[in-house]
Amino acid sequence: MPAARHLDVNATTVRRRVARLASELGSDLLEHGPSGHILTPAGERILALAEEMERSAVAVGSAASGERARYAGKVRISISEGLASWVISPALQQLSELHPDIQIEIAATNGFLNPSKREADIAVMLARPTRGHLLARKIADYKLGLFAARSYIDRHGLITSVTDLRHHKLIGYVPDLIYADELRYLSEIGDGLEPSYSSSSINIQHRMTAGGLGICVLPLFIAKQDSSIVRLCPDVSITRSFWLVIHQDLKRVARVEAVSQWLSERIQFT
Repeated sequence: MPAARHLDVNATTVRRRVARLASELGSDLLEHGPSGHILTPAGERILALAEEMERSAVAVGSAASGERARYAGKVRISISEGLASWVISPALQQLSELHPDIQIEIAATNGFLNPSKREADIAVMLARPTRGHLLARKIADYKLGLFAARSYIDRHGLITSVTDLRHHKLIGYVPDLIYADELRYLSEIGDGLEPSYSSSSINIQHRMTAGGLGICVLPLFIAKQDSSIVRLCPDVSITRSFWLVIHQDLKRVARVEAVSQWLSERIQFT
């Protein structure tokens, strides 16, 4: 039960507390849906009021102390593995210093958790979602290019043209495990290009590349941190975007707002 994990209590305790609250309010707060429990209209109204109360409490505490507001609680972020590993995780100490009472959960899975279903508080996605009660804004564009290890180039020579790629080993995503069309890089570079070695993990693709196995499309924010790989065909450049997405009911939740702001400032590329 996600709520039980979030609160760090067992599922029975959560059900009992929700049932007691529903009894005191005289209204059902949850109902069974196709994918589990969902809020009733009354539950949604109560949740919105509770989140507004949290925000007000933080503001009152800040005004009374004259200090910057101290936000607290868990925030779950759904984010791509590469961005989480190479950009966000190394900088989390900065967020911890700003907001020491906020606990961060990073879900770097193949595919994004759905903020519309409240599976995550924040998602950093590759495209603007088209469904659900969500708020989305583009926070950054980023570039990708072709890269290979120096050892691979020493063995096979420098590649200067896209047409040369047909004669080389390529590294990429497992075709039938691609969870977003934005990850279909090879088909964008040239027709008929397919990986000889593939993984659903961009970090494994990077390690394959650094190990001299072949040529790979990598984000510059990864490749620039590894001096053992070099860029090929500089004219080949792919642009993608990161979108910060939250459920519209969370837009005024203090801890979510604080983490969203930090992510927006951190995920910037020149």
